[in-house]
Amino acid sequence: MKKDTLKRHSQIANDVMHYIYRYISTDINLDELSMNLNISKFHMHRVFKEEFEQNIYETIKAIRLQKAASLLLTNKSSTISNVARNCGYSSQAAFIRVFKEMFNTTPKRWRNGEYKQLFLRKNLKRFDIKPEISRFKSKKAYYIRHKGTKEEFDNSWEKLNTWTLIKGYKEFDKINFFHDNLVLKDFENSRFVSAIIFDEELIEDTFPYLITPEQICAKFNFKGDKKEFKDFIFWVYFDWLVNSGYEANTEPSFVIYKNDFYLTNEGTFELDFYLSISM
Repeated sequence: MKKDTLKRHSQIANDVMHYIYRYISTDINLDELSMNLNISKFHMHRVFKEEFEQNIYETIKAIRLQKAASLLLTNKSSTISNVARNCGYSSQAAFIRVFKEMFNTTPKRWRNGEYKQLFLRKNLKRFDIKPEISRFKSKKAYYIRHKGTKEEFDNSWEKLNTWTLIKGYKEFDKINFFHDNLVLKDFENSRFVSAIIFDEELIEDTFPYLITPEQICAKFNFKGDKKEFKDFIFWVYFDWLVNSGYEANTEPSFVIYKNDFYLTNEGTFELDFYLSISM
């Protein structure tokens, strides 16, 4: 496939994903979206599946249910029917059915404490990290999309690091976007975007790019190994977030690295973890 075609396909997939995140609480109209992108609905579905290895309907369902799982815990004054509507479900019965299919419990039981069993069964480490609440400005990110295996992480970062060396770029951040909630899906099968972000505007055609949205984030500084990082993610969602008074948005969480964990023999992450929030 030609480079221009690959870039066009990446852009289509990014536009579709951006639309899903923006309108996740509505009845998403894919016919309208394909018309706005000036492509056929069939082509839009095919390109998205190639890029994300998951079809559009599965993606919408996963994002809605991950949002619902968070809202049930953080938005304590909302009824289950309100949570269902806020996640794009017009029928409470349909919402309960698909929620149970994904989490093997009902929304009511999840809210009333069953989520704690997922936390407690893992014998997880608890953390005492106070986040900084800050505004993350919109930036252009040049990226490679991949799954969460060590091999795919290593390959992606090797390519991105080689690119910056060849180009002579020195001032940039290394960022990973998590397209899946890591407390609800295992790491190796989750979808990630590894990317380089610059403060200044660049014109590049080596990698596709996406524009990160401006958002309010809780920023946590973390240092530890991979096992501790998984514990940390559970702690953020099931402990800190539940008791924080904030709600998690549907925008993907992300990290900005402070060391090259994936290209060294060091066993320690050093990073800032960003969780998009609202009140």
